[in-house]
Amino acid sequence: MSSIASAPVAPNSSDMGTGLEQLLQFGKLVPVITIERVEDAVPLARALVAGGLRLLEITLRTMAAVDAARKIIAEVPDAIVGIGTVLTPEDLQCAIDLGAKFALSPGATPSLLEAAAAGPIPFIPGVATSSELMQGIGYGFNTFKFFPAVPSGGIPALKALSGPFPRIKFCPTGGIGADNAAEWLALPNVVALGGSWLTSANDVRSGNWAAITARAQHALTRIGTSA
Repeated sequence: MSSIASAPVAPNSSDMGTGLEQLLQFGKLVPVITIERVEDAVPLARALVAGGLRLLEITLRTMAAVDAARKIIAEVPDAIVGIGTVLTPEDLQCAIDLGAKFALSPGATPSLLEAAAAGPIPFIPGVATSSELMQGIGYGFNTFKFFPAVPSGGIPALKALSGPFPRIKFCPTGGIGADNAAEWLALPNVVALGGSWLTSANDVRSGNWAAITARAQHALTRIGTSA
């Protein structure tokens, strides 16, 4: 992992190969963030960036999500903000309008895949089965969010998928934590991980930003990467 000082410039292109590969050079761990209060957005993002995590997934799961993402993009320039829980083409357009650098979905529909394939930002569609994977490949995607990772078969499932899909890469999310992150990242077809464990809800509610920074640093140490 390159240092922040020598890291590449975040891509603006939607190129589903090169653009996404450039983006993922910024880190192997992507915090999956659900923000309940807009006022928590900026200090939370700053705490994660201070801990070495620049790629942030802000999920569209709360009423505060859009305003929170907008504030982070405007006030935390070192954060590379992606929008998660993108369920529809309208959600994707919202991410684009916010100025997000990438977007992710927990699953995918033909209309969403079509919009994302034609869109201006990298998109990581969610899959849980080989049939869903084949549908995404048909739209030109080669990197997928394996979700929910552990309930969908975990590491054995991704090992099995590497056989018929040797060129496909994954960002597994769901059920992954500090204790097993390194094991997932050791898989040749895993390029990054998503995880909600990096942003404890209790720490966010209490404003314990130092604890979140420390957890981010510890997570990078556990996977053998430094900021």
